Amino acid sequence: MLEYMRLGGSIMWVIAALSVIALAVSIERLIFFKKASADAEALEESFGNAVAKKDIEEARRIVTSSKSSLHRLFFVAFAHWGIGRDEMKLLVEQQVRREIFRWEKHIYILEIIGKTAPLLGLLGTVLGMVEMFQSLHLGGQISAAAVTGGIWKALFTTVAGLVVAIPTVFVHGLLMSAIDSEEETLNRGADYLIREHFASHGGVK
Repeated sequence: MLEYMRLGGSIMWVIAALSVIALAVSIERLIFFKKASADAEALEESFGNAVAKKDIEEARRIVTSSKSSLHRLFFVAFAHWGIGRDEMKLLVEQQVRREIFRWEKHIYILEIIGKTAPLLGLLGTVLGMVEMFQSLHLGGQISAAAVTGGIWKALFTTVAGLVVAIPTVFVHGLLMSAIDSEEETLNRGADYLIREHFASHGGVK
C-alpha cells in the first residue's frame, strides 16, 4: 500500500486524507441518525393519550424519554402548550427547521469529497503523464516499456480518486434520503401536534 502511495505522489496522500475524513463524517452521521430517530406512531399514540387524560407528568415523561428529533419537537410543543394555535404552528415549524439543520450538519463535506476526489485523481494522472513525458524527452530514449510503465503509475491517482468518490457519493445519497424521510416524519409530527393542540383547546397547562 505504501508503495502505491509513493508511486502516486503527493496527491495520493491528499486523496487518502479525504477518504479518512469521509469515513469519519459517515460514521458520525450514521450514529447521530440512529440516536435521533424515533417511532412516530408510538410517540403520537402515547402522547395523545396523556394529553387526553390531562396527565401532565405522563406527557412530560413521554416527551423527555428520548433525545430524538421527534421527541425534541414534542417537548418544545408541550412546553408551550398553552399558547394559541397560530403561535403553536409557528413554533413547531421553527423547531422542524432546527432539527433538519442538525440532520444536515457535515453532510456537505461528503458532497464536496465525492466531487473533488475524482478531479484530484485526474490531476494526479495528468501531472504524472507530464512528468513521464518530460523525463522521456530529456532522456532521449523512448520505448514502449517506458511509456506503458509511466502511464500505469500515473493512473494510480485516478483509480484512488474513484475508489474514494464512489462509496462517498453512495453514502451521501443514502444519508440525504434519510434526511428527506426524517423531514417528512417531523412535518407529520408538527401537523399532529397542531391538530392535538387545537382539539384540546389549550388542554394541558
